[in-house]
Amino acid sequence: MFGAIYGDIIGSYYEVHCTKNYDFTFHKNSSFTDDSVLTTATCEAILLNPEPIKKIKLNHRALEYAMQYKNYYFRFPHAGYGTMFTEWAKEKTAYPSKQKSFGNGGAMRVVPIGLAYESLEQVLLQAKASYLYTHHHKKAIQSAQVVASAVYLAKHHASKSEIKKFISETFQFNLDYQIQDIRNNYQFDSYAEYSVPPAIVCFLDSHDYESAIRNAISLGGDADTMACIAGGIAQVFYKSIPEHIKKFCDTRLDFGIKQVIKTFEQQYFF
Repeated sequence: MFGAIYGDIIGSYYEVHCTKNYDFTFHKNSSFTDDSVLTTATCEAILLNPEPIKKIKLNHRALEYAMQYKNYYFRFPHAGYGTMFTEWAKEKTAYPSKQKSFGNGGAMRVVPIGLAYESLEQVLLQAKASYLYTHHHKKAIQSAQVVASAVYLAKHHASKSEIKKFISETFQFNLDYQIQDIRNNYQFDSYAEYSVPPAIVCFLDSHDYESAIRNAISLGGDADTMACIAGGIAQVFYKSIPEHIKKFCDTRLDFGIKQVIKTFEQQYFF
């Protein structure tokens, strides 16, 4: 869980100050963004009600996620949310968004789902529920399921080749390249189908947690979100985060967010 949050923090500066350099330095102006806030909201929703969707209806579960996303938006209103999400969050009611967003804003917040549930079927259902009120676009929902399933498989000791095979065959996402193959021509684009597969490859093409983060930021794209996704999977797969990264990021993280993430990790990861 902290793997996703730390990726967001480190990537936040480089979302604005683009770099194509793998060997960048962690910048003092880095801070947590909407990626961290809404990931924490997902944790909160699961901690409050961990029941599988088989025991509760999909739409009811989707509403529970939606209410937490709205709650956290108002707790942290200046965290850098997208325009469509902001419009939806400010609505007094919790109706699904009228706009069929195909952005990656839901994929960035589903790492907790891959950790919390004990069957792949349930992970896919929960990921769909977490997206329904804010996106409800086929490719956007698939991108959330891709991230959540990668985390689930990593937690259950799948190899990188097994994770890649599952995602490629189940969702028809092309993962047959390395980061160096696309770095020079990669552009900023938060479209889920464009940005989520490279974020997965950033993990697949890594050798430890830090290299996954560096891969994501070196693309020069939606750096905080891509590092959040790659970092979330990488922590689960490698089971560790370097101490210098922990020290750098912990001083930039809200205390309330930190406590929710700690509670969640203790229950579902360790």
